[in-house]
Amino acid sequence: MSAPVVIVGTGLAGYNLAREFRKLDSATPLLLITADDGRSYSKPMLSTGFAKNKDADGLSMAEPGAMAEQLNAEIRTHTRITAIDPAQQCLWIGSEAVPYRDLVLAWGAEVIRVPVQGDAAESILSINDLEDYARFRAAAAGKQRVLILGAGLIGCEFANDLSAGGYQIELVAPCEQVMPGLLHPAAAAAVQAGLEGLGARFHLGPVLASLQHKDGGLQAQLSDGTLIDCDLVLSAVGLRPRTELATAAGLAVKRGVVVNRLLQTSQAHIYALGDCAEVDGLNLLYVMPLMSCARALAQTLAGTPTAVSYGPMPVTVKTPVCPLVVSPPPSGLQGDWSVEGSGADIKALCRDAAGNLLGYALTGTAVQEKLALNKQLPPLLA
Repeated sequence: MSAPVVIVGTGLAGYNLAREFRKLDSATPLLLITADDGRSYSKPMLSTGFAKNKDADGLSMAEPGAMAEQLNAEIRTHTRITAIDPAQQCLWIGSEAVPYRDLVLAWGAEVIRVPVQGDAAESILSINDLEDYARFRAAAAGKQRVLILGAGLIGCEFANDLSAGGYQIELVAPCEQVMPGLLHPAAAAAVQAGLEGLGARFHLGPVLASLQHKDGGLQAQLSDGTLIDCDLVLSAVGLRPRTELATAAGLAVKRGVVVNRLLQTSQAHIYALGDCAEVDGLNLLYVMPLMSCARALAQTLAGTPTAVSYGPMPVTVKTPVCPLVVSPPPSGLQGDWSVEGSGADIKALCRDAAGNLLGYALTGTAVQEKLALNKQLPPLLA
């Protein structure tokens, strides 16, 4: 039997690539390996579960057995690869060598851990996959007060979702506005005001210095001395592409595993896509670029080398209290911002000196203009 195409990871990147590949090639052996339980789910839905009152099972779309049958593939769950050997074209699971025809790294990104003092530091939870979500829901049962670390996209989404689910939310982040680096300040102010309208309280500037057990709950002390009593702490400070095994295997790594427009790493027969990959200098932790990569790489693996291209990649942020769509200007392009609207309805546009649209941030009713504006945006990877 010929060596299989091996995909490491069964998140959106891994499963979508497998689906696209099977549309083109129904015969080549296909093996998916995952460290988690292998259930198919949409990761963006993890920050909508409380408002919809859905547990982890409710967010799961298919069990691994059903996925294996659908994809005509072998799926190995709760399995961690320990090394990659590009010279021998195999990977290792402990002492077991697994050969591959082509290897695809789709193992995503890991949660950034922030150092915190105190006897309750180990109580800080994060949500990066379906199993994390199940653990957090179990911990949140019967609780009320949640402290969120981070006021970026994910922190704000969880603040909206948990507030809608009946929790009292406080956010702590060492920044001057929500979603710094992603949002124009006027749009950020609109989102923050919307979340405050749900009861969320923001502590922007300080960081969490210590976390102690107190009276059956937790007490957080911020770096400015503020004390916050809470029941749970959810870390949403960001994600870091998983690169350790790639580095050990001699693959080029920068912010993520470095790949070209064909999604090829620096080693033959090894590819990467999704949150772990840096595609032609871009590491985009969003669904739209991931789907473009899956379609292109499926063609390449099926025998038709296909370079990925990114059109405009606007991001819809799940803060229904203040709808938000943002398309940051491409890196390296300079422009000036103009702002229209007020309150929850902000249209912030970035244009270059010639008047060409480079990016935007739309909140409230202004999100209705996204389709017309998307037609004016430059591609991220032409």
